[in-house]
Order: sequence, then C-alpha cells, then structure tokens
Amino acid sequence: MIDLEKIKKLREETLASFSLCKEALENSNWDIEKAKDYLRKKGGLKLDSRFSKETKNGIIVSYVHNFKIGVLVELRCETDFVASNEEFRKLGHEIALQIASMKPKYIRKEDISEEEKEKYIEGLKDENLLKKPKEIQEKIIEGKLEKIYEETVLLEQPWIKNGDLKIKDLINEAVIKLGEKIEVSRFVIFQI
Repeated sequence: MIDLEKIKKLREETLASFSLCKEALENSNWDIEKAKDYLRKKGGLKLDSRFSKETKNGIIVSYVHNFKIGVLVELRCETDFVASNEEFRKLGHEIALQIASMKPKYIRKEDISEEEKEKYIEGLKDENLLKKPKEIQEKIIEGKLEKIYEETVLLEQPWIKNGDLKIKDLINEAVIKLGEKIEVSRFVIFQI
C-alpha cells in the first residue's frame, strides 16, 4: 500500500522527486531513514552516470572563523542555474565549515601520491603488527589507512554536523536534489 504521507515527508526532507521517493520507500519497507540511505546510494550511482559531464560552472565560497581561520572553496557544477541555487550555496557553506573545522589535506583519496601512501603504511608497521600473519597485517593496515583518510581526506571525513554522513554523502544528496554532477575542485585554508 502506498503511504502518501511518508512520500511527502521524504520529499520535504530530501527534495528528491515524487517517483524517486516512492521508489526509495518501496525498496526500504517504507522506513524513512533506510529510504534516505537508498537515495544516498542512488545519488552515488547518479554521480557515476554523470561522471563524464563537465563541471564548467560553480561558485567560490568563503568562510572566516574568529578572524583566525579563513577558507576558500571552489564548488563546481554543470550549469549556472544550479550554481545560483540556494541549496547549492548552502552545500558550499557546509563544506567550507567542514574544512575550517577539520583541516583536511586532500579532497579525495586519489589525491594522495603513492609515495605518501607508502610513508603512511611504513609508519603503521610496528613490532606487534609484523608478528601477525600477512593477511591480518593487510586488514589492520587497511583499517588504519581508512582512519587516516577520515582525518586527512575531505570527502571521507564524517560531516561535523552529523557523524553518520561523510562529506561525499552530503554531496551525493545534493546530486539527487539538483540533478547535476557536483564536485569540490579545490580549497585553501588560511590560518593565523
């Protein structure tokens, strides 16, 4: 049975289309939180399908905290229509706040050079780790690398306002709402 109230509520919270909200709820037994997860994953798929699109437009967002930390973020999208959208601008502001608070070094995992990854891995190896079987060593290193990514990579960081979401999830939600490829192309942090 279709629950129009739940569809309406999910639409209000996510701004996704009626049909997408209905699909998400049907695929999650009409549980709104599970439906939001479904939409996030769908946003990731939508982003993958838009991967070849060019982000020729966008905005530069600034944030200054206590006159001591300043952040500039370049947030890109496909059209000037989305660049002028209030939701897109709010996303830029949230990302700028995240950067000011968590001070990531990279935007995505792929931005870390192989040389730097090797340095991280070497730093993780200690006597106790080397005593363990090879496959267990690899799993431990992989887990510790994920922790490093959460600290140093913007898209992998838990969002400061909701630790259940990563910044990439926040961007995927915006992709669902706005229907365009969105990416952080660069940022800079100024700190006194």
